[in-house]
Amino acid sequence: MDAAYRELAAEDYALAVNRAYYALFYAVSALLLEEGHKFKKISGVRAAFNRVLIKTGRLSKINGELYNRLFRDRQKGDYVAFSEFDQTYVEKQLQGCEAFLKNVRSMLSSLPSDEADNERDG
Repeated sequence: MDAAYRELAAEDYALAVNRAYYALFYAVSALLLEEGHKFKKISGVRAAFNRVLIKTGRLSKINGELYNRLFRDRQKGDYVAFSEFDQTYVEKQLQGCEAFLKNVRSMLSSLPSDEADNERDG
């Protein structure tokens, strides 16, 4: 997210969206991997995110909409020539990312650690 805020300050809104999306992507990937899910493609992470975290209600639909919107925005910013984003829009997305990441951090911290598993298996 630090990189997203730097790009926002530099008025490179497409790159700010890119960095924000990847902050969410890496957080979601970490959570899903910690829960034992494996992926070969970015599309697999997105599909599992929607199936495992959104459809089950573990994360809110608002979080799902944000992740999927930033995925589309990142695609647009990376691959569509002359695509532009408005500063206010990007600021709002980054605020949503902060709440999203707080939720994912909480979920990660509530997972049993390997040390606890080893002590139980012991």
